[in-house]
Amino acid sequence: MGTMTERAFKPLTERLAAGFPVAVMLLVVLAAWYAGAWALNAPGAIERVLPQDGAWTWQDLLQATMAMQRPVLPAPHQVALDFWSSLVDWPLDSPRNLLFHVAVTAESTLWGFVMGTLLGLVLSVCIVHSRTLNRALLPWIVASQTVPVLAIAPIVLVILGSLGFSGVAPKAVIAMYLCFFPVTVAMVQGLRSPQVIETEMMHTYAASKWQALWLLRLPAALPFLFPALRVGIAAGLVGAMVAELPTGAVAGLGARLLTGSYYGNTVQIWSALVMSALLGLTLTSVVALIERVVLRHRSQP
Repeated sequence: MGTMTERAFKPLTERLAAGFPVAVMLLVVLAAWYAGAWALNAPGAIERVLPQDGAWTWQDLLQATMAMQRPVLPAPHQVALDFWSSLVDWPLDSPRNLLFHVAVTAESTLWGFVMGTLLGLVLSVCIVHSRTLNRALLPWIVASQTVPVLAIAPIVLVILGSLGFSGVAPKAVIAMYLCFFPVTVAMVQGLRSPQVIETEMMHTYAASKWQALWLLRLPAALPFLFPALRVGIAAGLVGAMVAELPTGAVAGLGARLLTGSYYGNTVQIWSALVMSALLGLTLTSVVALIERVVLRHRSQP
């Protein structure tokens, strides 16, 4: 009986032990955040909030820095309150609701992720199967990532706008631009990962290039593909948000950041940043879950 009880509590203790460093790090970050909010907001609180005759205490100063309407650095509880208020105080179709902006940005991100993944897969297959394309494409693919996306985004948006593309399409193209690179590089490495003896065996069975690709190279490349997909979807989210900035969009997390910057609403900016981080974690977690399912199915006989 004692052994069964120990076995039952062992997973719980292991989870608590695994979560302890995360909890400690979270507390450290919150403490540093509060300290930074106090230090950065104190000059403004002394100048605009507290009595000018100096009849205030350090407790008054602390309270003022934690409750400023337009702080330099909002305190964590201010961001949490604004975040929660935007979710529960407004309908889902309201531009004041963060979930409304999440849906807009997520749509562009997912379309860009799909297009970037497909482009990366096609380019990697071409590079692996052709020495000419390897020499011609790979240097340009690497060079494309040296150009800042902030410089590329306005050009792409103007060109696609002149061609009649608007809405999701231009933002998805910017997201694709950031997505395809990690997929291409990882898949080139993955498709080349089979050993010589394995490729020679395919030649022994008179397998065509496409059969070798489907039966040998692609399965061998799966462990390389999914980490690249996690990086790619996170990069696509950044691209979609950046693409919302030059257009002056009225919807999307990038637009939310832009309006907060226009009106000096730093609390709104930080709540949008928190939501974008949560969206990024959600998207990468979904990819990780798909990876677990696919690799588990692949390992089964």
